[in-house]
Amino acid sequence: MNLLKTSLVLAFAIATAIPVNAGPKKKDQAERATLEKMEAVPCGAKEKGVTGFGTVWASAGITHVNSDEKLCPQYLVLSDEMEYHIRPTDTKHPVVLPVGREIEFKIKKDRMYLKVVDQDNKALTYQVVAMKPTNSDANAAQSNSGKSENP
Repeated sequence: MNLLKTSLVLAFAIATAIPVNAGPKKKDQAERATLEKMEAVPCGAKEKGVTGFGTVWASAGITHVNSDEKLCPQYLVLSDEMEYHIRPTDTKHPVVLPVGREIEFKIKKDRMYLKVVDQDNKALTYQVVAMKPTNSDANAAQSNSGKSENP
């Protein structure tokens, strides 16, 4: 009886000493996703000309402006749970990402910090402009197909 109590106490001590989740914390682990596509989207206007010199020039009739729509790269990133639309934070010198490649990323607030797998280990910063769960289309299709035609 005494041996049984001792072995039960020893088994309980070993069970409580081993953590339930011995793996790395999910918070510290980077997620993986795929760069699906890149699009050029309007993100502002380039203005050239002499407007903004004040009322002296405006009164002389000098208001010529050439305005071109500025385009920025926007990427679609697909993970298992989410679909992200991201744009580079450095708009003057954006890094072109390889479409179809796998990336590792972390999200903090509205920023995505990503690294391209099997490429240089440089972390790039992108702004998240849109997010959508990837399974929302499948759920909507299932709920629509599940409706019966009978009154």
